[in-house]
Amino acid sequence: MPMKDDARRARWARIRDQIAELIAKTGDAAAHRATAAAVLHHKVPGASWTGFYLLKGGNLVVDAYQGPAACVVLAKHTGVCWAGIDRDETVVVPDVHAFPGHIPCDDRSRSEIVVPVRGADGRPIGVLDVDSHRPDHFDDIDRDGYESVVRMLEERWFGRNNDRGLARPRSRSRSRSRVN
Repeated sequence: MPMKDDARRARWARIRDQIAELIAKTGDAAAHRATAAAVLHHKVPGASWTGFYLLKGGNLVVDAYQGPAACVVLAKHTGVCWAGIDRDETVVVPDVHAFPGHIPCDDRSRSEIVVPVRGADGRPIGVLDVDSHRPDHFDDIDRDGYESVVRMLEERWFGRNNDRGLARPRSRSRSRSRVN
């Protein structure tokens, strides 16, 4: 029997709190990303790949992750991860095979969620990327959960919380993308 929405929200709060407690032991952002990827991958049902891609020299390069081998560098401005960067917003894709330019790092992936990670100036510096072998796996509760983890990491790294609009460029859209 599926979990009720309130129970799922409570689980997300526990996951975020667990990650916060674990990363409090070090100021190392790489350790934070590795810990977040591991906890999310093993605590959130249905994830087949969980990890980060970071902008380096204008390229999106794989960082800490859990799951099968990943694409190391993603083709520029193509696919779901780049859509998250270019739109500067979370992108939920119920069917990756219907997404124009989808980059198939794992042919078994059916759905995906990408949350931008923003730097001190509020601009994207990377993404949290999560895939599932299940179609239409991610919903608004998952979106809110993944976003809360990323905002917690940003606050830890940069001392502010983007959910309150601090350090975010005003010209960027705050809409939530769901791509069908």
